[in-house]
Amino acid sequence: MSSTIARKSRTATKTAAAPAKTRRAKAKSAPKVGFVSLGCPKALVDSERIITKLRAEGYAVAADYKGADVVVVNTCGFLNSAKQESLDAIGEAMAKNGRVIVTGCLGVEEARIRAEHPGVLAVTGPHQYEQVVSAVHDAVPPLHDPFVDLVPPEGLHLTPRHYAYLKISEGCNNRCSFCIIPSIRGDLASRPVGQVMAEAERLVKAGVKELLVISQDTSAYGLDIKYAESPWKGSPLKARFLDLSRALGDLGAWVRMHYVYPYPHVDDVIPLMAEGKILPYLDIPFQHASPQVLKAMRRPAHQEKTAERIRRWREVCPDLAVRSTFIVGFPGETDADFEMLLQWLKEAKLSRVGCFRYEHVDGAKANDLPGHVPAEVMDERWHRFMAVAQEVSRDVLATKLGRTIDVIVDEVDEEGALARSVWDAPEIDGSVFLNGETRVKAGDIVKAKVVHADEYDLWAELVG
Repeated sequence: MSSTIARKSRTATKTAAAPAKTRRAKAKSAPKVGFVSLGCPKALVDSERIITKLRAEGYAVAADYKGADVVVVNTCGFLNSAKQESLDAIGEAMAKNGRVIVTGCLGVEEARIRAEHPGVLAVTGPHQYEQVVSAVHDAVPPLHDPFVDLVPPEGLHLTPRHYAYLKISEGCNNRCSFCIIPSIRGDLASRPVGQVMAEAERLVKAGVKELLVISQDTSAYGLDIKYAESPWKGSPLKARFLDLSRALGDLGAWVRMHYVYPYPHVDDVIPLMAEGKILPYLDIPFQHASPQVLKAMRRPAHQEKTAERIRRWREVCPDLAVRSTFIVGFPGETDADFEMLLQWLKEAKLSRVGCFRYEHVDGAKANDLPGHVPAEVMDERWHRFMAVAQEVSRDVLATKLGRTIDVIVDEVDEEGALARSVWDAPEIDGSVFLNGETRVKAGDIVKAKVVHADEYDLWAELVG
């Protein structure tokens, strides 16, 4: 066959029976991808774009099934006859290679494809170039040549080398009245768990000591993809918050969970924190404590007795730190609502707290709510809230005095080191000052004894 990719051509990959190590050995210097492109010229262009991206990453294009590490079948779904041709092409690729990624117009009928060919590695719809490339990465990672490649395998990051953010999903299914994120980023779109874990592993291998897991709604992870399984380390792994937490905890880095809504299944993750698998830290955007205000905000899980939930969590993991953000002056917030918030704040004993004055956001439903709070009242409530939050934080940090804790070093200069505890996320929480300590370097995780505390920060001395 003269052309590797052509309409109705079926140039592809490798033999299904060969183990991964053998396939990579035969692939020699570059992993090879085979392509079967069916249908119209528009689909052909889609295939060309995918190939262009993969070639730029160092992949080679295989001339037949036998010489490929994975096969991409770009399907047609316009007519029933075209759909059947696509299904037959997938079957041929599975029989002759066994490692197949399906994309294109028939990809919108994933259930039909998987019913007939359950062993396909991934299914994506038309124009989903990035998803196809990501699926290829999962199946056969690109080789990295430090002498040629401009980008390291873990990618480029704007954070210090020892910590990195790990985004597990985009968008949000919630419809909070003050928020326009769904209209900007769409509904929840979870990444395949195998893809998330592969990225996390690359980061840890590159020297990252702390993974900060982020999304719009971290505890809803996997809901939209029905908690689909991915192969990981020889076993299936579900795209669930608990399963992901456990798998990340096996990588040997600090794992910190952000933007977690307090759904009931979050309870199951607390024992992992008690065991030291992930950090005893939850960033939960409660936003308020008054049921009336929470209802107006349309907050998910607002019916839960959150202070009682936190108390039960601390029975399982006494070292648990909960940080949160709140809004004061939300439309309709009364003096009684605000006093309830202050009382709740004292009862919950949150470790770290941020507070915002309510603001109009173009397109937000809250703009149309009655009972807007005057700016001067809002400002007075904000100052009162922050004063109570300081008192609570001071009391919480005072319990750390005399304890020996693990800290991660962020910066070192001639005056000493700036570090963080397991209860502190970078940029938003407090610090641990190691005054005069210059023996450490950024990224070190060391033990230190707490000798002083104020309302936000700790001071400590190295142990040993």
